[in-house]
Amino acid sequence: MVEKGHFVLYSVDQRRFVLPLEYLKNEIVRELFELAEEEFGLPGNGPLMLPCDAVFMEYVISLIKIRATKDVQRAVLMFITNGRCSSSLCLHQPATTQQLSICSF
Repeated sequence: MVEKGHFVLYSVDQRRFVLPLEYLKNEIVRELFELAEEEFGLPGNGPLMLPCDAVFMEYVISLIKIRATKDVQRAVLMFITNGRCSSSLCLHQPATTQQLSICSF
């Protein structure tokens, strides 16, 4: 069971996240949902899985919690959708601090 006002999702490395429904308004989370639909399709009765590892998801959550600026959010979205992340498969690779630092300027 999940606390009222929250939802559950999983990273590709099977880490469980319980997040407040408020996070569904975040652009980064919405983009990850779109990538999940492209990568895995819509879940039937199974769990919702995002195409990123737990480290990246924790980073996204930290940005939401500190209310990162729109510029930082745009940088993360570019990281997800452009260049190195032209397909969601690259999000399956473990993120390193060096990779994530490009999004925290």
